[in-house]
Parts: sequence; structure tokens; C-alpha cells
Amino acid sequence: MTSVDLNSYLTFGYLGWIIAYLITALSGRTAQSARHALFWLLVTLFIVHTGSIGLRWAESYWMGIGHAPLSNLYESLIFFAWTILLALILVWKRFGSDMIVFVGMPLVFIVMASTFLIDSQIRPLIPALQSNWLVAHVLTCFLGYAGFAVSFVAALLLLLVRAWPSASALFPKKTTLDEIVYRSILVGFPLLSLGIITGAAWADHAWGAYWSWDPKETWSLITWLVYAGFLHARLTRGWSGGRTAILSVIGFAAVMFTYFGVNYLPGLHSYF
Repeated sequence: MTSVDLNSYLTFGYLGWIIAYLITALSGRTAQSARHALFWLLVTLFIVHTGSIGLRWAESYWMGIGHAPLSNLYESLIFFAWTILLALILVWKRFGSDMIVFVGMPLVFIVMASTFLIDSQIRPLIPALQSNWLVAHVLTCFLGYAGFAVSFVAALLLLLVRAWPSASALFPKKTTLDEIVYRSILVGFPLLSLGIITGAAWADHAWGAYWSWDPKETWSLITWLVYAGFLHARLTRGWSGGRTAILSVIGFAAVMFTYFGVNYLPGLHSYF
């Protein structure tokens, strides 16, 4: 079995988990034992996902072009899904909110399913990517993105509960959702900052300049400023609830454009 095959099975495994959760919820089986089983099923899928990344890494060495599986769009999507899943599991464990995980899992599924449309071949690294900065930069950026993804999911639920109070019984308390929005960004922001710093060091190593206002660099800075604004508003102005939830949604939109949108602009960071 190849890593591509394993990732295909994982994609349908995530869809199966979403369906299993929905069936459990609709049948009224909300006992702790059911939630416990769903949690450990998700952890098992995460372990398999980790194994698929490791297998992809090993396959590159078997081909004689060994490198971390973080070098193209296919590999980055697999890793992005992994980081989001890790963040969702941690939130479930920390806040006991399985609803956040249920709402966030379609994002994991969509990211994984999108890899079906992308070239999955393992290719040699281009010279600019042949650096130890590759792992440090991609790891910190995507872990930051994962924190922002969880914040985005919690923000959507918070805005939904505020708009339709009658639905509040189905979701976590507004104070819990607000705390998840804040805590997720509090974790994601320094990771994104490290990602930008390591990216600048990598750019200097590869291209001889720390910053060149490439579209990816520019949009990374825009994303950083949005989340910096969020933390400033939260910590110094006392913003919370709907206003910070909207900032979280705007910030994640900037994240998605930084990741996908800039690929359609001329620059050094395009995956296409």
C-alpha cells in the first residue's frame, strides 16, 4: 500500500466519522460511552494519518530523493489536514466540546478530498527548497493555520448562537465558544510569527534577501496584522463575543488566500 492509497482510505474514514457522529446525535445516544468511542476512533484516524505522512517520507527515500513530505500542494494539504485534526482533538480534550470537532471535521474532509484532484507524484526538491528551513517554516506556519481554523469554527458557531438564540441548546455555551476563539488564536499567532521569521531566514538563504514583497509574503503579513489586531482589541480594548468572532472569520479568510489565492498571482511561492 502506498501513502496515496492510505490517504484515500483516510479521506473516506473522516467522512465515515462525520456520518457516525451524526447518526449517534440523531439517535439521541449522547451517553459518555458513545462520545468516548467517537473520540478514540478519531485518535485512531489521527495515528493512521501520522503514519501516512511517515510513509510518504519513507517513499521519497526509497526513490533516492528523500525529503520531508512538505514540498508541494498535495503534501501540504495532507499535512494541513493533519494539523487541523490535531488541533480539534486538543480542543475536544481541553474543553470537552465534541460539537466543535463535528463542525470542524468537514474542513478536514474537504482538504483531504481536494487531494484527489492534484498530482500526487513525489518529485525531487528544487534547489530553493533544499534547506533545513523547509521543515521549520512549514511546520510552524501550518500549526498556526490549524489554530486559526479551530478559532474560525468556534467563531462561526458563536455568531450562529448569537443570531439564533433558540439554537443555543445544541451548541456549547457562548462563553466557551468565545474562549476557544481567543485561546486558539493565542496559540496560532506566535506560531505564525515564527513561521514568518523562519520564512524570512529561508528566503535570505535561498534568494539573498529576507523580504521581497512577494504576494505570499505580503499576504502573510496581512494575515499577521489581522490577528495582531484581534489580540490588541481583546487584550487592551476588552472586545469579545461577536466583534472578535468576526475578526476571527476575516483572519481565516486571509489565511486561505495566503495559502491558496496567492498561487494565482506571479511570485516565488506558487504551488502551481
